[in-house]
Amino acid sequence: MKRYSFLPAFCLSLVLVSCFAPTVFAAIGRYKRWPVGGSTRFYEFKVNTMKVTKLCHTRDIVTVNGMYPGPVVYAQEDDRVIVKVINEAQTNVTIHWHGVRQRLSCWSDGPSYITQCPIQPGQSFTYEFTMYQQKGTFFWHAHVSWLRGTVYGPIVVYPKTGVPYPFPYPYEEHVLIFGEYWDMDVVKLEKAVLASGGGAPPADAFIINGHPGPLYNCSAHDFYQINVVPGKTYLLRLINAALNMEQFFTISNHKMTIVEADAEYTKAQIVDHIMLGPGQTYNVLVKADQPIAKYEMALGPYMSAQNVTFQNISSIGYFHYSGAAINSLTQKAILPQFNNNVIVSSNLNGLRSLNVTNLPLEIDTNLFVTIGLNVQKCNRKNPNSTCQGPNGGIFAASMNNVSFVKPSISLLQAYYNMINGLYTTDFPGVPLKIYDFVNGAPNNIPNNTQSLIGTKVHVLEYGSKVQLILQDTGTVTTENHPIHLHGFSFHLVGSGSGNYNPATAQLNLVDPPYINTIGVPVGGWAAIRFIADNPGVWFMHCHLEVHMSWGLAMAFIVKNGVGPFETLPHPPADLPRC
Repeated sequence: MKRYSFLPAFCLSLVLVSCFAPTVFAAIGRYKRWPVGGSTRFYEFKVNTMKVTKLCHTRDIVTVNGMYPGPVVYAQEDDRVIVKVINEAQTNVTIHWHGVRQRLSCWSDGPSYITQCPIQPGQSFTYEFTMYQQKGTFFWHAHVSWLRGTVYGPIVVYPKTGVPYPFPYPYEEHVLIFGEYWDMDVVKLEKAVLASGGGAPPADAFIINGHPGPLYNCSAHDFYQINVVPGKTYLLRLINAALNMEQFFTISNHKMTIVEADAEYTKAQIVDHIMLGPGQTYNVLVKADQPIAKYEMALGPYMSAQNVTFQNISSIGYFHYSGAAINSLTQKAILPQFNNNVIVSSNLNGLRSLNVTNLPLEIDTNLFVTIGLNVQKCNRKNPNSTCQGPNGGIFAASMNNVSFVKPSISLLQAYYNMINGLYTTDFPGVPLKIYDFVNGAPNNIPNNTQSLIGTKVHVLEYGSKVQLILQDTGTVTTENHPIHLHGFSFHLVGSGSGNYNPATAQLNLVDPPYINTIGVPVGGWAAIRFIADNPGVWFMHCHLEVHMSWGLAMAFIVKNGVGPFETLPHPPADLPRC
């Protein structure tokens, strides 16, 4: 299995090429607003199947370049990145570059049927984007069906040459990418879950860099280990690529200092445990300042919903001091209780941006969006097997009680080519019905817990200063939802428990964190702000894959502004066809 460790920036072993940016961009490079890269990094991704042996079984999984997790994409701030994706598998695929803001490159964002049709077997597509004013820890993943369960990998973007980290330089860096492992085909798994009308089964294992660790069957030697030198400080790039679970992470007897969240620097926050929802990334500093020994790194569940089954066996890796005997006693890690909301709230409330830029202080577009689960009435044949949601209903999920349905071709193509009939622009900016969202939500399942179904988008004028309130609901159960916005990072200006009340809500307009995925608190709310200055179609969805499949999503259309640097470019010639 691939072991990720620190590599000096752009070490010679990387299979990439540095060159001048393409001539077409050099010609307009004098315009500072165009996202031009000084160097170009070329990668080739071959999507294919490989055999893996996990949990006493050997099976084929879909991944990239025969690696699980997939290869690391390395770049520097403002670099141009070009990745040719060749689909040699027997399933459709797209790749999303999670956290990359895709400045004037919406066609390369990657969510299936939102910005592109899937890359079909035997086809290829070349993604091109610039890491414009971006650096830090990102990741890439499949964005079609549940293929993200195996098709994912890190993106590491270093600062410009000569620009230091705003914290002590670490002795080494290591990437830890977290996931879930199912002992079955994840594409077939999604189809089975949707066909049943019920919930998703728990994962068979949690994994750290593809390794479940010794607590699982047949996994005594299938673990990830970091070898450390006493007294040295390590930068750990933490990425949660899991499908359906939020997760706690800890290292026994060691403090972690958060210095970056979602690829943006933060003020230092010292924690014992950290919770990452799917789609979230953190950089933490860890000093090897304990007695020489072998210490556990533990990954376990955070589950805030009620009556949901989940995997409760932790994935274990090791933080192994140089000089510790191989068979020395391991210092055990203690994870929080699975429903410990206090630690989650503390992590979130402690996030502060290191440097604040582009924070809208005056708002011209206010949106209020409820999020949560629904149960539809059974309208299927064979209800015993196809309506396995609560009270014989069918699970759904929604934003403002609208369950999103993907169109037959991509929204971006429909918008760009002005094709009518594939979507409507009436996604509501406020809930269709006002009630006590957290405590008084309808719960007569499934008679009054149903959602509308449609492909609805909300249109934003270019340059709009947007405030968006995300409100959790208790229609089926309150739950922490990791909401991800494509095409933008946003300032988290506030969060709290209960129903949002503008008269009492305390907002941070001084140093709010600048992130791309927010865990909306269980039974609570989050307020985010961003400037809609990137034309195109941008998906917003829950990063719990089962919730997105049930419809917990919507899309923004950001209209063109004035001139070529505020206008969606034309589609690439090799854009896949449906």
